[in-house]
Amino acid sequence: MTWQDGWWAYVFIAIAGWLATDIWRWLGVITGNRLRDDSEALNWVRAVATALVAAVIAKLILYPTGVLEQSPLWLRAGAVALGAAAFFLFGRKPAIGIASAIAALALGLWWLGF
Repeated sequence: MTWQDGWWAYVFIAIAGWLATDIWRWLGVITGNRLRDDSEALNWVRAVATALVAAVIAKLILYPTGVLEQSPLWLRAGAVALGAAAFFLFGRKPAIGIASAIAALALGLWWLGF
């Protein structure tokens, strides 16, 4: 079997994946351009997006998988708290908050021997 025998499957997956996601992205852009920044619809979208991010973070803290599953709860919660503190202390810059949380978690895992 050569690489040419099965390449149509990859083309099909790429096109199907593009069609399934890109159309919705463009519809979101078109619809979003018509919304005012202070509209109720956009406030609702922001609230739902924030809630989803908070839920993912809570899931990672309370029900982790992989290496995080072996780490203690206090380390995971402490890393998030440190990242949040860094975020607010250093001008609400997401990169600083994320980097601080990752660094705290990595150092904690290293210190515990993971």
